[in-house]
Amino acid sequence: MPVFALDDYSTVALCYLAASALVAGLARGFSGFGAALIFIPLASAVVGPTLSAPLLLVIDAIGAIGLIPQAWRLAHKRDVGLMALGGLVGVPLGAFTLTRTDPTTIRWMIVVLVIGLLALLISGWRYRGRPVAPLTIGVGGLAGFFSGVAQMGGPPVVAYWFGQSVPAETVRANIVLYFAISTIFAIASYLLGGLLTTAILGLAIVTGPLYGLGIAIGSRMFGMASEATFRGVSYILIAIAAVISLPVLDGLVR
Repeated sequence: MPVFALDDYSTVALCYLAASALVAGLARGFSGFGAALIFIPLASAVVGPTLSAPLLLVIDAIGAIGLIPQAWRLAHKRDVGLMALGGLVGVPLGAFTLTRTDPTTIRWMIVVLVIGLLALLISGWRYRGRPVAPLTIGVGGLAGFFSGVAQMGGPPVVAYWFGQSVPAETVRANIVLYFAISTIFAIASYLLGGLLTTAILGLAIVTGPLYGLGIAIGSRMFGMASEATFRGVSYILIAIAAVISLPVLDGLVR
């Protein structure tokens, strides 16, 4: 087998992966989250969850580096630090679940998770209470678990932080900085779980450049486009991703 194992996939499948990465990068660059809700269900239909999650981890860790300096300046570091404490526990638990569960079962879990988190985002529900340390840590733990199992930790964090009376730039910065920290936890957990393989490198070469391009374009769109319009488009893309990724439709992309 070739080192990068790209011969295992058709040209159509690889183009499909690259296009999925571009769209996911647009969402990530604009809002600070959302890439996994689009990329993971789509990529899982081609490479399976045990490859799609670490693949997104790798390309996001590289592609989102440019977002960190501004996030560091604007974020509420104490709140981010508290949430990261929860992620320190949640991420390894999620990664453990990913390595110990049947791939098809994980894919169905991802579809259900995406639909549930999408419904939460569309509902507009936000936590309106006062941020307290135990709750912040708990949300970080839940988001960390979702990140570990499928890189989908964004919605719980968004629902918690968006309900507070802070500028949108600060919320976005908090999200970016939190996931920069949780990425470190995920890399360590995936390494220990044997999920980061040479096959990931080959797929990252295919998807990484377009994902980075999407982040760059999405970042420029932040503050220029209507946030309501962009969110609406993102929700539609997430819903389409959930449907296309259903295991019963595998013949369309394999």
